[in-house]
Amino acid sequence: MANCRQNLTRPPVTGSGDPNTLHIYTWANYSDDGLIAAFTERTGIRVVVDIFDSNEIMQTKMRAGGGAAYSILYPSDYVVSEMVGDGLLSAIDHSRLVGLENLKKQWQNPTYDPGNAHSVPFNWGTTGLLYNRDVTPGSPEDWIFLWDNQDALSRRITLLDDMRETLGVALKVLGYSYNTTDPAQIEAAYGKLRELQPHIAAFKTTGFENEILAGDLSISMAYSSDAIALTLEDERLDYVIPASGTSLWTDTLAIPTSAPNVDAAYQWINFLLEPEVAKAAVERLLFATANQAAFDLLPDEIRNNDQLYPPDEVLDRSEGIQSIDTASNDLFDRFWTEITSA
Repeated sequence: MANCRQNLTRPPVTGSGDPNTLHIYTWANYSDDGLIAAFTERTGIRVVVDIFDSNEIMQTKMRAGGGAAYSILYPSDYVVSEMVGDGLLSAIDHSRLVGLENLKKQWQNPTYDPGNAHSVPFNWGTTGLLYNRDVTPGSPEDWIFLWDNQDALSRRITLLDDMRETLGVALKVLGYSYNTTDPAQIEAAYGKLRELQPHIAAFKTTGFENEILAGDLSISMAYSSDAIALTLEDERLDYVIPASGTSLWTDTLAIPTSAPNVDAAYQWINFLLEPEVAKAAVERLLFATANQAAFDLLPDEIRNNDQLYPPDEVLDRSEGIQSIDTASNDLFDRFWTEITSA
């Protein structure tokens, strides 16, 4: 701990931005006032957080030069691969990190970023169905529930505003992989999603929470890190990992190539790698940590929560979304634009 603290507080020596400010671009609910205040108290660095609700929005902003505004990004696994290919992420200097060995084994050398060369795994989770028992006809067990009950659920469903995740559900229902590059399968998924489209209230990654708590929505496709927190807030809500499987995602910490405050970025990463810091964040924010040392410190009720940390048989039926070739990605994008602009 002493070594880590020393690393965090050394004077900044690189970067062209204000050495006393760190700008972060992240998902909702990945930081809170407690985490930011603890970092600022430790380092004297002020933290400014901006939120994105899809990888596509974040990538578009970075490709348009937005990397100069931020020193820390939280891209998802497959997006790391794409951003590295686009030259948008800096190589991580492992000599400046303390605690990388604390990562769980499966994130020591991930396929999306071998050797964690351009990113540091932060958390992981599943995508599933969050539903309100009071206004949902039955208990969903799999994705097909949405199609089988579309009339009863009409205009009371939200799906993620995420191209690969949501078209991926349609692929899964049809028995295909999230990562298919077969044009016929991708088009079939588009057709399957179009069947459900008239009954979808909105495509939302965030902003559905109050509606489902109030009963205005019956069911929302959601990330586990968001859904589980809501189930603890209201006993009428439950989160289901679909029986046929789902996407397994990892969100990471990365430094843009044009980051204005590289030193503060390394201090933030090191701070989050501390087991006690990560443990406290997990307990408040309820995401699944990729940090084994932090996991070992968690109370039993969190470590044994099989919605947060699913059993192997669930993981075996699921798959991570991967970077795909440009032509296939463009096809996904074309069909997604047609769906969301209709």
